[in-house]
Amino acid sequence: MSNPRLDADCPMGKLMCLLSGPWTIYILWILGEHGPTRFGSLKKQISGVSSKVLAERLRKLVDAGLLYRDYEATIPPQVTYGVTERMCELSPVIKELAAIAENWYVAEPRCTGSTPALPLGDVPVNAGSAGGSGQ
Repeated sequence: MSNPRLDADCPMGKLMCLLSGPWTIYILWILGEHGPTRFGSLKKQISGVSSKVLAERLRKLVDAGLLYRDYEATIPPQVTYGVTERMCELSPVIKELAAIAENWYVAEPRCTGSTPALPLGDVPVNAGSAGGSGQ
């Protein structure tokens, strides 16, 4: 079965491309829940993400207008990220995803702003549904 490609001209395709990157939803959730956060603090809250990937995700979200970046030329420089009004449109969706996560994983340790055991794309699949059962 071939994988359908997202249509870059379709509004939904553009949104899916923006949100489907590694750590993106989790970054948006943290900033939405905790407010403006400095880069270093954000990186500590998402253990397992590299500085390179975090910077790329943040840059993409700033370019899309979902986040703002506040740079202060101090020593060392202080860079703070926060959500914009545009992100407020997505906030109910992200809060709903957080509620679903609570319902699905209620027996597991609660997420307190530090990294979950696995990033969103690495959730294990039930071995019985892998499709290799000889059917």
